[in-house]
Amino acid sequence: MKQVIFTGAAVALITPFHEDGSVNYEELGRLIDFQIENGTDAIVIAGTTGESSTLSEQEHIDVIKYTVDYVNHRIPVIAGTGSNDTATAVMLSKEAEQLGADGLLLVTPYYNKTTQRGLYAHYAAIAASVNLPIILYNVPSRTGMGIDVETAAKLAEIDNIVAMKDAVGNISYTANLIARCGDSLTVYSGNDDQIVPMMSLGAKGVISVLSNVMPKETHDLTAAALKGDYKTAAEMQLRYLNLVHALFIETNPIPVKEAVCRMGYAAGGCRLPLYEMAEDTKAVLVNEMKKHNLIK
Repeated sequence: MKQVIFTGAAVALITPFHEDGSVNYEELGRLIDFQIENGTDAIVIAGTTGESSTLSEQEHIDVIKYTVDYVNHRIPVIAGTGSNDTATAVMLSKEAEQLGADGLLLVTPYYNKTTQRGLYAHYAAIAASVNLPIILYNVPSRTGMGIDVETAAKLAEIDNIVAMKDAVGNISYTANLIARCGDSLTVYSGNDDQIVPMMSLGAKGVISVLSNVMPKETHDLTAAALKGDYKTAAEMQLRYLNLVHALFIETNPIPVKEAVCRMGYAAGGCRLPLYEMAEDTKAVLVNEMKKHNLIK
């Protein structure tokens, strides 16, 4: 069996900004402490939820460096280093390895929409450039293309391609993926509303947006599933379902940054073109947060 970077709940961590739009590193440290103190199993930094698409290359590298140094081996740090330009993804992946990241999260190339053969060549080139374990990130709703099951199986033959964040949203795809790849590819849920169904099929946890506001609960949900206590895990999944929906009522990470701000953290707003929440959707989010005693 290949290396498993983590089991349980990894947080897809937001990137906090000052009012002027610069990265707020002091608050990033506070958020990391909040996660670790509440049982988060791993931190994914500079991913979609961390607004990687609007970080400059230097900011991207600096955010990874700060996180690796601040976490200081307490839990695994997985760096988002994907790009629609293979050379850029290779460069960022090499930087993350040199900085001490424990693994990489690599989204499928967006906008270019390559073929499956091109997708294999893209990932194979990145994998050959580093020794770190790699998590493929399959999110066709954002990137315009997905990783076919047979392509995933072929990629899993590469030693350091060890996992997939499956945000396809199709349980049939997940079942076929796990049946085809087995222990050669660890699967993580990429959707907070599908953690239990995916883990019941063999997924090892979640890379979670919900964990930004409920790290302990998300960890506990996955821990129950990993123990085979699906009754408890399902009860928790359903209990938090409306909150999860509220966190995605507008494009992620717009709502989760609003939520984190309301919990007392200086998360700041999102960088354009992401924009502040509308009042009606904000009211839905606030109402759900109150139900779970996240705010008064």
